[in-house]
Amino acid sequence: MTSKQRSNLKSIAANLSPIAQLGKGGVSENMVKSLSDALEAHELIKINVLTNAEEDAKALGAQLAESLKAECVAVIGRKIILYRRSSRKDFKHIEF
Repeated sequence: MTSKQRSNLKSIAANLSPIAQLGKGGVSENMVKSLSDALEAHELIKINVLTNAEEDAKALGAQLAESLKAECVAVIGRKIILYRRSSRKDFKHIEF
């Protein structure tokens, strides 16, 4: 992903509300499943990392991106932005 594409996705994500929160429990299998469904539906999601999380946001972002086969667009403070192109055909994909 180029820096221009990353910048474009960050600007789109600025208007998004976080769809999930990661806290003390960390990343569970159910969390990965629900985030995968959200990525399939929206392509771009934002996740909030709570202050009581055991790992920092960068480590959680990398872990989530790997387990979801997604791209970690950015970690800003305690917010993680993830992108994965949807495989749905009847979907208006994000254009770069």
